Order: sequence, then C-alpha cells, then structure tokens
Amino acid sequence: MTTEVDPDILDNIELPTMCCFSSSFRRFLIMASSSVTRFNSNSLENSSIRRPPRDGTNQENNSEVPLLPGESLVTDKEVIYMCPFNAPAKGRLYVTNYKLYFKGEETEQLIVFEVPLGVITRIEKMGGASSRGENSYGLDITCKDMRNLRFALKQETHSRKQIFEDLTRHAFPLSHGLQFFAFVSEERFPKNGWDMYDPVKEFQRQGLPNNNWRLTFINKAYEFCDTYPPLLMVPFNATDDDLRKVAAFRSRNRIPVLSWIHPENQSVITRCSQPLVGMSGKRNKDDERYLEIIKDANNQTSKLTIYDARPNVNAVANKATGGGYESDDAYPFAELVFLDIHNIHVMRESLKKLKDIVFPHVEESHWLSSLESTHWLEHIKLVLTGAIQVADKVASGKSSVVVHCSDGWDRTAQLTSLAMLMLDSYYRTVEGFEVLVQKEWISFGHKFGSRIGHGDKNHADADRSPIFLQFIDCVWQMSKQFPTAFEFNEHFLITILDHLYSCRFGSFLYNCESVREKEASISKQLL
Repeated sequence: MTTEVDPDILDNIELPTMCCFSSSFRRFLIMASSSVTRFNSNSLENSSIRRPPRDGTNQENNSEVPLLPGESLVTDKEVIYMCPFNAPAKGRLYVTNYKLYFKGEETEQLIVFEVPLGVITRIEKMGGASSRGENSYGLDITCKDMRNLRFALKQETHSRKQIFEDLTRHAFPLSHGLQFFAFVSEERFPKNGWDMYDPVKEFQRQGLPNNNWRLTFINKAYEFCDTYPPLLMVPFNATDDDLRKVAAFRSRNRIPVLSWIHPENQSVITRCSQPLVGMSGKRNKDDERYLEIIKDANNQTSKLTIYDARPNVNAVANKATGGGYESDDAYPFAELVFLDIHNIHVMRESLKKLKDIVFPHVEESHWLSSLESTHWLEHIKLVLTGAIQVADKVASGKSSVVVHCSDGWDRTAQLTSLAMLMLDSYYRTVEGFEVLVQKEWISFGHKFGSRIGHGDKNHADADRSPIFLQFIDCVWQMSKQFPTAFEFNEHFLITILDHLYSCRFGSFLYNCESVREKEASISKQLL
C-alpha cells in the first residue's frame, strides 16, 4: 500500500486572509486571464500566446491560423480589438469550430491571442445602425474565465451579422444541434486519458477490499443510482438489499459509500446526499442501521461524525422540500457538525463581484476592502476549514466520517477531495491529482455540464456556479503554503481550468458518468 498520511500539512496549514493572499491572488487572476494553455502529447504545457504553432497542428486551411487536427476555419474578418490594457489594435479575427483567434497587424507590440469557444458564456452586439463615435459598433464577448473581449467593426462592411451568427453557433453547440469539438477532434495521444483512473486499482492502492469493506456491482448499469459510478465500496456487513433500502431514504439514491480509508487506524471518509427527513421528521431504520455499520467497521471508534456542509438554517429549510439532516434521536451513535458553507447561488454571486474588481483594472487604493466585499476568500476559508476538520478527525483515529451537503455533488466533493489531498501524499502527485479529480468529481457526478454551462447559450442559468474553480483555488492556496509537498504548480492547475471550459477534451463534459458513457464517441478524447 502506498497511502501515506502527511501530518505536517494538517498541523501547519494556514487559512487565507486578505493581507496574506491579496497580491498573490491578483497575480493568479491576471495570469489566468492573459495566457493561452495547450495540451500536447499527453503532457500539460502552459504556452505563451505568442508562441509559434506547435508541431502537429494543421495549417492547410489557412496559414495564418494554427489549427488542431479536426479543427477547421469557419470565417474571418477585419476587426479592431478594443484591448482593455492598451490602445485599440487593428487585425483579423478568425473563427474556427474550436476557437476564436485574433492576430493584430505587424507593429512594435504584436497582439496575438486565442480563446476556445467553450470559454465564451455570452455574445452581444454593441451599437446599432444609428451608432456614432469611433469603435462604437461591434461585438462584446463575455468569457467564463473572467475575460471580456470587445471587437469593433465597420458598419459599411456588414460583417458583424456573419461573425455573430458563426460565433454563436459554434460557441453554443448544444443550443444549435451541433457537436462539441471533443467529438470531431482528430488529435491522437500516446496514452488514453480514460485509463488514468482505474477504480479497482485505486481501491487496491488503499488496501481495499478488506474484512470490513467490500466492492459492490449493484450500480454496474447505473440503475441503482444514475449519478454514481458503477463500482462502489460499501461496508462488508451491508447486503445489496440493505443498500436498496437505504437508497430510498437518501436524495437521488446517493447512499454513503467509501472514498478513502486511513492506512493505519482504518477510519474512513464516506460521502452521500442528505436524508429525506421532510417536515414530518421521517425516520428510516435501514439508514440508521447502515450508518451504524459504517461506524462499527472501525472497532477503534465509538462515534461516527457526520459533516453537513450546509449552514444549519439551510439544512432546516431543506426539510420543506423533503430533505433534512440526521437528528440526534435517530442517530444517537453519531455527532452532527454543520460546516456553514453556502450554496451554489451565493458562490456564483461572489465570483461575479470578484470579476468586477479585477477586470479590466484593479484599484490598488481600495483593493483590500473591495476584495473583502466579494466574500470570495471568506468562502475559500470555510471550505478549507471544513476539509481540515474532516482530515483531522480521520487522522486522529477517533472517528470515521460521513460527508454530505444536499445532493452530495458540490460541497461534498470539495470537502472529501481536499481532505484526501491533505491526508494522502499520492494525490499531491500529477498522476494522483488526476485520479483524485476523476474519482471524487467526475465519477461521482459533479454536474460539470450544468455548473459550467458547456455549449449552452443560457448564460443566466441558475445552475451555473464556480464550485470546481473554488476547489482549484483551495488547492492553489495549499500549494503556495507547502510548495515542496506538491509535484505540480499553479501552471498545472491553470491548465486544468483552461480545459474545464474549452470542450477540447471529454473529461468535464456532461453531468455524470452514465450520460458520458452514452455519448460513446466522446471517449476518444480525455484530458
């Protein structure tokens, strides 16, 4: 077994503060908004926007535009790029089925950049037929990575309509009956990305199954829970019939299953969704017995700790819609702890406020107060605090833990994956981090499709939220405090974020593994 607990990170991690992280955080945001990242031959590479085309790109269609295999030019027009940092730049805008590519005219400061169309969240026309003033007629493009792009066009050329329509069709393929670029890409890599994570091998690395935990195939056809992976690790003393009874009392049938086991004290991290208690305070003997079996799987503990990621008031409010939390009366063998992490809507608004203060300009004189008003670092602190509590409880050997929020695919994934990152050095390697993301986020049904809005023109969708971005920020905070504990750096994390949006690979497309598997052709491309 290669699992190794690192007590130094647990004992010494500091939570983010305004003063400690303000300047570093600004540099991170600026870097993320001004770089173009590319994935080449199964290696993660952060390339400059002025770098010449990579070997293997296809330039047969147009020598001015570096094209990926399977990428094709759709249209190109003369435009003026309204750069928020410098003077307007004349050049040519190229639209392909994968990206927007701008190349400025030859000057002392040549401007060249590209934006994958998947990064675009909104395209608006600015100005009309009666618009007056220089550069007042064109397109305004809002991106998911905090960038705003504005291009001015000449009214007399009547080129805006075509660019707008072509951009809209290919930036929002789901809304226009088109395929994601991942489906039409012809890139080939020496290693299949889907093979990076093998759940059986990962469980074996943790020393599982054992006398207390077994592998069940109850979900092999996704009939038990369509948002869970096919293979689940459950208590040895719980039968598949027991699991079915428990599923009826858990939101979306997302029962408690094992994510990680401590190699020495055998305490475990399990994850699930909220119990369906409702206003009447319903109880379920099968669910109660199942959680007690989880507690008893480690004979060194006398208590099970349940971490509910939500604020207490939110958990109580969820009773009105049939949800709720584990009461002391029903679960006397467990301790319930609320972690006060807010929901997806609060996080979305926080990120909007953050964007407003960092793009296009930062007001240095009011930076700290402006940053504080966004509450972004406050939310990051709460997530990290919760993860530390989970990790510390498991490392102490005093208790196994159950982690859930409402449906168990947002805050739950943040907490389990961060706690595992703190406890297990394997997850802090490049390979291990890829396994962690595949395991706790992709296979366990974080709704990437809904949270990011891949290919969907509805930019105001209430389901969109930066939950995975928050997780990456938390990892970044940890890596800055313990750089030698990580095999990767911020360039690796930024590259992951770039392809979270790009739709170039199949990794983050759709909401769950069952839907991903139905889209068979997507399996050829994984980050």
